[in-house]
Amino acid sequence: MKKYVTLGLENLIADPPELLRGKRLGLLSNPASVDGRFNHASKLIHHFFPEQLKVLFSPQHGFFAEKQDNMIESHHIMEPELNIPVYSLYYDTRIPTREMFDQIDVLLVDIQDVGTRVYTFIYTVSFCLEIAAALKKQVIILDRPNPIGGTQVEGNILSKRYASFVGRFPVPMRHGLTIGEISQFFNQKFHMGCDLTIIPMTGWKRQMYWQDTGLSWIAPSPNLPTPQSCMVYPGQVIFEGTNISEGRGTTLPFEQFGAPFLNTKKIKAEADEMIKGACLRPVNFEPTSGKWQGDVCKGFQIHITSTDEFKPYLSSLILMQLIIKHHKNEFNFKEPPYEYELEKMPIDLILGSKKLRKKLTRLEDLSLLSDQWQKELESFKSISGKYHLYE
Repeated sequence: MKKYVTLGLENLIADPPELLRGKRLGLLSNPASVDGRFNHASKLIHHFFPEQLKVLFSPQHGFFAEKQDNMIESHHIMEPELNIPVYSLYYDTRIPTREMFDQIDVLLVDIQDVGTRVYTFIYTVSFCLEIAAALKKQVIILDRPNPIGGTQVEGNILSKRYASFVGRFPVPMRHGLTIGEISQFFNQKFHMGCDLTIIPMTGWKRQMYWQDTGLSWIAPSPNLPTPQSCMVYPGQVIFEGTNISEGRGTTLPFEQFGAPFLNTKKIKAEADEMIKGACLRPVNFEPTSGKWQGDVCKGFQIHITSTDEFKPYLSSLILMQLIIKHHKNEFNFKEPPYEYELEKMPIDLILGSKKLRKKLTRLEDLSLLSDQWQKELESFKSISGKYHLYE
């Protein structure tokens, strides 16, 4: 397939900024941090800036993206080929320490985000911006596509009361920004004061999904193996806060979901009337790990038929409410802890709202939710639009 998008990493190599001359460099990356020819950012930077790359950093799931689930930490290691330290920012701290940043002058960030509020990579970057500002270090973001596009924004704005590592700031579930754009938004809107530079892509347009970029998809974490899994993730992630399998431990994480007790016939009959732009295909699956490991789950695979019509977040809220309606005795919300929060309900952290959980459990009409969100979404789009790098 023809490659249409040139990544920030590639533009950095083609035209290195003068500010990098002679500077000690750090790099936040993982296996998805490659150019269009699958060369990893760490090897490219080591080659084109000899002796300057001093330290590597890794986000959740580890430098090799091998850790499967939430709150499974990765340790600090030595990178075997470059023989430099890799500091895990999902270990004993999620925030870089002074000792880590003392070894660098500039932090390069080449991380593939997935466009969803609860994905922790953007908050790892936000902590890096704050520490860099405090220690007078520079940060350069090498921009990458939002795999689910930059035009659709969906969901409620996170309530500050439910801020956590799966939602630090008041943004909607589907934010419609690239990693460079949301980093600029965080830095300026929340007064972080970081000396921040974005190396933009060329060729990316806001309406592009990953499939339109001509780039090969490399999973940034084990359970987002395909662009399709990213497309349903803004909704299906809410099942992490329940006893419903979100498809972990199967070959279709997030694309399929279920539990041994689901009555798929009843749920599908109602869901088909309310969910647009997708087909729910009944499936049986047996997770090899995680919830319901070794048990046959009845559920659905979500097949998106129209990206314009499909609203992943609203669709999954509808599905969760139908499960509550038909299985009130079997369905449960998970108890804490979740992402280092020991008291608040995991579902409230994921939804960014306790009120929304109450609406679900009281079986309130969800068809009005999009209208209720519209005012705050318009406000968010007006503000975040100031940080758009692409039209």
